Amino acid sequence: MTQTPAASTQVRTPAPPLAPGRGVRALRAVAIASCLPYITLKVVWIADGRIGVPDGSTLLEHRTVMAVVNSVSVLLDGAVVVLALLLTQTWGRRVPAWLIGLPMWAATGLLAPIMTGYPLQLAGSLIDGSRPAPSNSEPFLATWVFAVVYSGFILQGLTLGTLFVLYARRRWGHLWRGHLGGAGTTRTARATVAAGVVLALPPGVMHLLWATGSTAGLGADRIAERSTDFHLVEGVHALFAVVAVVGTSLLVLRLRAAARLSAKIPLAGAWVGSGTLGCWGGFLFLTTLMPTDPDQRAAGPMVLTYAVSMVAGLLLLSGVVSVLRRRAA
Repeated sequence: MTQTPAASTQVRTPAPPLAPGRGVRALRAVAIASCLPYITLKVVWIADGRIGVPDGSTLLEHRTVMAVVNSVSVLLDGAVVVLALLLTQTWGRRVPAWLIGLPMWAATGLLAPIMTGYPLQLAGSLIDGSRPAPSNSEPFLATWVFAVVYSGFILQGLTLGTLFVLYARRRWGHLWRGHLGGAGTTRTARATVAAGVVLALPPGVMHLLWATGSTAGLGADRIAERSTDFHLVEGVHALFAVVAVVGTSLLVLRLRAAARLSAKIPLAGAWVGSGTLGCWGGFLFLTTLMPTDPDQRAAGPMVLTYAVSMVAGLLLLSGVVSVLRRRAA
């Protein structure tokens, strides 16, 4: 049986990208709306407003520094709005992978501990009667500010995360199909991830020690300010350090026992865990460089813990990128 010339030369054109459905548009609207309270508060504070800032707050001691920090915060939360648009527009599928992947990695790493830790803080406040905000000896922010801001962050994480999963499944879904045995890696990637795993262990151990009540490496000011919230947050960071190490090791180090394991779960763990290590480590490290009173400066071991965490997260991320590139090839 022979084909006609017209049939043999016919070219199958790809279907045009689908326009976002009603559910996607709703998620996008919620993601953008959830940014507004945080951005509004920051803009008010940049303009020297005092809403939510009580008298005597430490935020009033370094106005120039706080104005710079708040301006950066506005830009970062504004990036969430941009990402929500990129993930839901047809032209967003033509954006280079790194231009979406890197900001989403950072957003995932920064939001995941908040989405996990704040509900735990609320539960802890019900148990011991304390508020789910830092229990500083001096006033910091009104309690309602934490509720508004963290609730917005949780909504951002849920909606933006869902939009990214839908976007990634449509554009790169083939990269995590199959099992780990098909995830080729190079010696360089394995060496980089091994170094990242080794560096991730000390921060993970320190967060675990602080979560369980140890004062090793903490400054006197931080010791005095510890609360249930502090222990819960440190426990969350220890948990994500474990997730990063386990997920990336399974994905990159080619462990025989995990060869038949689906690539999805290790990839998700490596993505979220490395983002938490790298981005929260970097954020906390930068906070230690801000000018403060001598008695409020972070102790050396804390600074080192945050710096090592940042480097470990970046090394683990490089291993994840290497696996994805090889699977794409």
